[in-house]
Amino acid sequence: MSSNETAATPLLVLRKITSILDAFSLTQPELSLAEIRSATGVPHSTVQRLVANMVQEGILDRHGDRFRVGVRMAHWAAPATQGLDFLELLTPVLRGLRDELGETACIFRESQGKRVCIALAETRRMLRRVVQVGEIMPLHVGAAGRVLLAWNPDVAEQVYRSGLHSLTEQTITDASSLEAAVAKTRVEGFAITTGERVSGASGISAPIFGPQGELFGALTVMGPAMRMPYDVCASWVEPVLAAAEESTRVIGGTIPQEGLSASWI
Repeated sequence: MSSNETAATPLLVLRKITSILDAFSLTQPELSLAEIRSATGVPHSTVQRLVANMVQEGILDRHGDRFRVGVRMAHWAAPATQGLDFLELLTPVLRGLRDELGETACIFRESQGKRVCIALAETRRMLRRVVQVGEIMPLHVGAAGRVLLAWNPDVAEQVYRSGLHSLTEQTITDASSLEAAVAKTRVEGFAITTGERVSGASGISAPIFGPQGELFGALTVMGPAMRMPYDVCASWVEPVLAAAEESTRVIGGTIPQEGLSASWI
């Protein structure tokens, strides 16, 4: 083997390890060896050897015959994002999603039992549902509220007990019905609502997770129901989940220990 080939070997191994890590996503948090081989194109014997080494070093965790990104990765990700402005990192993701789907993309976080818009990329269309950074909305209505409740069980219990006031004819005002809708959101990994907060407006939302697997916020696309009927929102599940996954990655986030349902997409 020449000196150039010897020097290139560590780089080739690193590329293979990177491709293995890239195979995992929020929609596919756990993979078998066969699925990793299929996603990477790396030969079976090489995948088997590298995965075994990655498990040994804590880069991957093993659960039976399946693998997931190791919890140790979260500890490495946290220093990388220290001192960075998360909103600055997320703005390009919001703008990209806005440009792809043509509707307003925004991020909501829970605060004192309400949801607050912390970032947005507004649609360029004349007809729009106006929302502003800093705007405060109820948690029991809309797709973003559903996501924020789904990964905030303590807050959700408070909301269920607080009395659910009606904003439109579509608002869920029965606590047990809302609890069932929130549970469905947690299982599916996203929420779609129409007309719950504002008549004639729709939204689709998915979770963004932080460095320790905690819920960072709800990535949401919203717009007029005439442009975003349910079937259109349903066709946007994949790009919204992809943007939520990218948002999680750019802030050094990690998938929660319990993972997400394979029915995301």
